[in-house]
Amino acid sequence: MFNETFIQLLILLAVSMFIIAIAKKLNQPYSIALVFVGILLGISHIPFLDEAEAFITQSHVFQAIVISLFLPILLGDATLKLPFSHLREQGKPVLALAFGGTLLSFFAVAAGSYFFLGLPLVVAFTFASLMSATDPISVISIFKSLGVPKSVVTIIEGESLFNDGVAVVLFQISSVYLLTYMDMGLAGIGSGIGLFLKFSLGGMAIGAVLGYLFSQIIRLYDDYPLEIGFSMLLFFGSYFIAEHFHVSGVIAVVVSGLIFGSYGSKIGMSETTQTNINSFWDVVTLIANSLIFLMIGLEIKNIDFTDKWPVIAGAVAIVLAGRTLALYTSVSFLRGFPSSWKLVLNWGGLKGSLSIALALSLPASFDGRETILVLTFSVVVFSLLVQGLTIKWLVLKLGLGGTQRKSQRIDDAV
Repeated sequence: MFNETFIQLLILLAVSMFIIAIAKKLNQPYSIALVFVGILLGISHIPFLDEAEAFITQSHVFQAIVISLFLPILLGDATLKLPFSHLREQGKPVLALAFGGTLLSFFAVAAGSYFFLGLPLVVAFTFASLMSATDPISVISIFKSLGVPKSVVTIIEGESLFNDGVAVVLFQISSVYLLTYMDMGLAGIGSGIGLFLKFSLGGMAIGAVLGYLFSQIIRLYDDYPLEIGFSMLLFFGSYFIAEHFHVSGVIAVVVSGLIFGSYGSKIGMSETTQTNINSFWDVVTLIANSLIFLMIGLEIKNIDFTDKWPVIAGAVAIVLAGRTLALYTSVSFLRGFPSSWKLVLNWGGLKGSLSIALALSLPASFDGRETILVLTFSVVVFSLLVQGLTIKWLVLKLGLGGTQRKSQRIDDAV
């Protein structure tokens, strides 16, 4: 039985690889192509794929694959290749969007879902937390192919790395603790802030310690296969150690990866090691993304859209409005921030696999789980297919393409 399922999963991987190959030949973002084909496979009946599709779209399987396996990989790879110097240059807009923008979006979407969609308070806040996470994989590949300014790429990538961690913390608070804190009144607000800080700062501390420790370890070796193994151990170790201590594993991976990729590479990696470690993670993330986006499309098999289209349309509108409000408000204090950047960053705030995986992690006993699943899946697919397919047009329309553009640095208003 296991061998048969494994073979069928390999068939799905083969399908995704061929889709990626075709998309790259057509110079189109492969993630969007995978979602589209996944949806087609999900609504059609192909006998030899049915068992693999049924297995991979089970809630616990999807959640385990995305959160426990692929999330540390994708976060680790992104931080490894994002120079800290670039992040520091764009630190103000990144922090403004990742923290201020994420919280503003969270409260705006929660309020809109509660007042306009009529969702129960806990459901509204839980859905809002899922909509706070951005997934710019498709956008970044488009930006780089068009020669969008490096600063814009750094901002949207940096925002995503940190706001994933914030969104997971908000999800845990909203889905588990919200009612308890509300019953406590003002004391509950303090408890909520305390829990948020515990999750965030605890994750940062664990990530910083492990990132520094592994950076020192690789100083002792010039052996790239071993150093690649250490990087894997660091990413997964950061995540699961942090989760064991009930703090943010996502933030732990981001911090450890940034330290390892900047400080560790400077003091302990030869040029050969850096080339090979980047190549290794390129392959791993390609495989991870190929399965993730195909799985997003396949998940349509488990979603019941009956009589929910008006609510879905309302949810999409609220999420877009919440993103717009959050982005423009959070960067309003930055001096000289180009309006074209705001437009592109706003429309490029796509939702992705983390949102669906967290929604699927809700227990069956959670009141409103099915509503959250329908709305989350619908917004994610809308953002990937509609926003993802039009962002290239927007970039060209605004004149942001061109490989000769130089990075700009944004200074805040004094």
